[in-house]
Amino acid sequence: MSLKIEFVERAEKGEKVSQLCKEFGVSRTTGHKWLKRFKELGYAGLEEESRRPKSAPLATAEELVLAVLEAREARGPQKLQVLLARRFGEQTPSERTIARILVRANRVRARRKRRPPNVVDRAPEVQADAPNDVWTIDFKGWWRAANGERCEPLTVRDAFSRFVLAIVLCSTKTADVRPIFEGLFRRYGLPSAIQCDNGVPFVTSRARGGLSTLSAWWVSLGIRIVRSRPACPQDNGGHERMHRDISSDVQTAPAPSRAAQQRHLDRWKQEFNHVRPHQALHGKTPAELYVRSTRAPAGPYQYPATMSVARVYQDGHLSFSGERHFVSAALAGYCVGLEVVDAMHVRAWFHDLDLGLLDIVALVDDAVFLRGPYSQRAEAC
Repeated sequence: MSLKIEFVERAEKGEKVSQLCKEFGVSRTTGHKWLKRFKELGYAGLEEESRRPKSAPLATAEELVLAVLEAREARGPQKLQVLLARRFGEQTPSERTIARILVRANRVRARRKRRPPNVVDRAPEVQADAPNDVWTIDFKGWWRAANGERCEPLTVRDAFSRFVLAIVLCSTKTADVRPIFEGLFRRYGLPSAIQCDNGVPFVTSRARGGLSTLSAWWVSLGIRIVRSRPACPQDNGGHERMHRDISSDVQTAPAPSRAAQQRHLDRWKQEFNHVRPHQALHGKTPAELYVRSTRAPAGPYQYPATMSVARVYQDGHLSFSGERHFVSAALAGYCVGLEVVDAMHVRAWFHDLDLGLLDIVALVDDAVFLRGPYSQRAEAC
């Protein structure tokens, strides 16, 4: 208030308003507003006034608000609008207005957002000390070729040597992605781990263990799955950096067709692996450091002797003590280990991956379960 008074008094003495506004750090509009109020109301006009609008032409009439609340019961905004239209005709508020009225009156119970049962909260700890310790994979953002065909490349890269193993235009369907990895495993062998994000077809965050059909197959081969946190591309920063190179070298000039775009990507991959030196590799090319993996696919997984083993049916269920329990459709045909925790819970494992607890009703006798018709020992799986 004291600043306003000093402003208007100095302005009345003849000082320029523009210079005063600059000195006091206010806009010219504000300065002239203070002067206008001072001339009309004196010093009382410099007091702060409420900024609430003097009128609200879109506000709903009190009678309509009361009618909405009276007719609430178990009806939603859509049904309420139909009921109120019989009474108020054209004055009936819209569905959105009715919804706002119900929210303000605390007549709507907010739905609790369910957290996906399997998410990653911590940044993954990944260390690649040799080729094929970790393969990083992802789908690069798609673009269109000149003829309108969609181009969305699947990229696979060795984290240690930066060697690009594959860059293939395909869809995100498992049926298209799995043959690509089958070819990579035949040509380059198996990695110790695969790092991916939480997108399809790599991970299903709402499934036990986050396993999809594709990642369950990887685990069955003895490959460890390393997942990034949701919406955290920095967890796989090296791979994202490679995608930026693709954008600047290939994507700036789309090819005439999808097939032509694949040929451009193949040429880029050849240059990236065999021609371009990398500063992080001390001037060497990725091809100079990469060597083929000698790891073979893992044999049948041996669960601990303290666990019982059951095979998952095609519908994702398994049989436990005479009852069916859903585990995951991605594990159809695989065997899981079952560890009795107490009389009401059993913990399920897929290899060394914890799938969580299964609730049981009946008191379980380990001996009866081991002899059950749907359970086998690990050797049979």
